[in-house]
Amino acid sequence: MLTQEQALNCYKQTGAILKGHFKLTAGRHSDTYMQSAKLFIDTKQSEIVCKALAEKLAGEKIDLVVSPAVGGILMGYEVARQLGVPNIFAERENGEMTLRRGFSVEKGTKVVVVEDVVTTGGSVKEVVKLVQGLGAEVVAVASLVDRSNGAVDFGVKYVNLISMEVVSYDPDECPICKEGKIELVKPGSRQIFKK
Repeated sequence: MLTQEQALNCYKQTGAILKGHFKLTAGRHSDTYMQSAKLFIDTKQSEIVCKALAEKLAGEKIDLVVSPAVGGILMGYEVARQLGVPNIFAERENGEMTLRRGFSVEKGTKVVVVEDVVTTGGSVKEVVKLVQGLGAEVVAVASLVDRSNGAVDFGVKYVNLISMEVVSYDPDECPICKEGKIELVKPGSRQIFKK
C-alpha cells in the first residue's frame, strides 16, 4: 500500500505542488496549489497513485466511475482502468453539473465518484447529487488529495491518498494580497465552463 509520503513524492517528482498566490476553485486564496494536471503528464506516476487509490476501494462493488470535468477526467479514466470498470465524466452546462456526450447512468448502478483534489468538495457533491438523482447508488468518493484534512463530508465512504490541511484565506483576509508582492493566479478549470 502506498504511503502518504510516497503519494506526495509522486506530486513532488512531477512538479505538481506549486507555491505562490492562488485563487482556489471555491474562491479562497492559498500559497499552495496541487496541480494534478502536471502529475498526469507522467503516466507512470499517475498510474502509481491511481492504482493505490483503486486498492483503497477493494471490496466495494463498483459498476462505474464518474468524475467532474476537467480535473477529474484523466484520473477517472485511470482509476476505472485499475478497477476494470467503465468511466464517464460530468461537466458544467449553464452552471450545473450534467451528463453530456451521450453519457448515462442506469438506475441501481453502483458508482464511485473520483476527483483529484478536494478542498470544500463542492464539485464532488454536485456529481454525487446528479448521479443519485438518476437513481444510482454512490458507494464511495475517492480523491488523491483531501485538502480539508478530513473535514469534508460526502455522506458516503470517502478514501484518499493524501490528507492535509493547506491553509487558505477568505479573499478579504488574505495576507498575501495585503502584502501585494505576488500576483494572484487561478490555475483551476472551473472558469472554463462559466458563461
